[in-house]
Amino acid sequence: MFYRRKVILAILQAFDGQLPKISLQKLLFLFANRQAKPEYEFVPYHYGCYSFSANADLIAMVKHGQISDDKSSFFKLDSTNYISTLKEHDKKILIEIKNSYGKLSAIALMKHTYINHNYFAVNSVKAKEILTEDQFAKVIAAKQINNSTVLYTIGYQGISLEEYLNRLIKNDVKVLVDVRNNPLSMKFGFSKNQLKTFCANFGIEYLHIPEVGIKSDQRQELNSQKDYDLLFDKYKKVNLRNTLIYQNKLLELLKKKKRIALTCFESDICQCHRKYLAEAITNLPQWSYELKHI
Repeated sequence: MFYRRKVILAILQAFDGQLPKISLQKLLFLFANRQAKPEYEFVPYHYGCYSFSANADLIAMVKHGQISDDKSSFFKLDSTNYISTLKEHDKKILIEIKNSYGKLSAIALMKHTYINHNYFAVNSVKAKEILTEDQFAKVIAAKQINNSTVLYTIGYQGISLEEYLNRLIKNDVKVLVDVRNNPLSMKFGFSKNQLKTFCANFGIEYLHIPEVGIKSDQRQELNSQKDYDLLFDKYKKVNLRNTLIYQNKLLELLKKKKRIALTCFESDICQCHRKYLAEAITNLPQWSYELKHI
């Protein structure tokens, strides 16, 4: 079993085997915040801090019969002592979480996280209701609103879905443009339909333009930067010359939406074709904006 799932089961165990779904997400957030390397990361969702990855694990554990759920709560089913399987530091964190928040209701936990972590309340449907006017003003101030026009590029290699979405949210990206030729991924959240759905939750439009991507059979045997450079030399000479219509469409989209991001897999921009696509757009006659790699 993945260690991160043991953490969830240990939290359930510490709280008498059952927790409201909202409470579990908040407690897991507070737990992860105390870890040097968090098992889960979170995004600002409808009820505050929320991990899609944790929710996927919870669904899997329901399927495997380790927990059950109803409309509002999760229940630990087996008798395994998962607390004993935690790392020593994580055991101490769990004790702190239990002692500090063990008697708080879901609403109280929600309010606590909103007050102490304003960013995670920016999309909450409950913040205005449960916070004071001054507290809610701090949440509003945490919202990222930008009027400048910026073309971003972003890769998802080595980061979680939540970290990826947070980068889009914090940079106020309006449209995510998927420039992969084949938009499928073994990594949770990054296949086309999943990514489109997750982005929609935050008001971010998703657009796929496979024509500006590189086919999989051309991406074999990339073992050094020289291999990548040869690939991109061909990409610039052939693909970019034949896709000028899409480059112009992307520039027009940028003018209209102001903040768009080109996305592909690689974290290193020098090993991804989106670098050269973005640079081609900046060389168009009507370009007068900013380019950022995030």
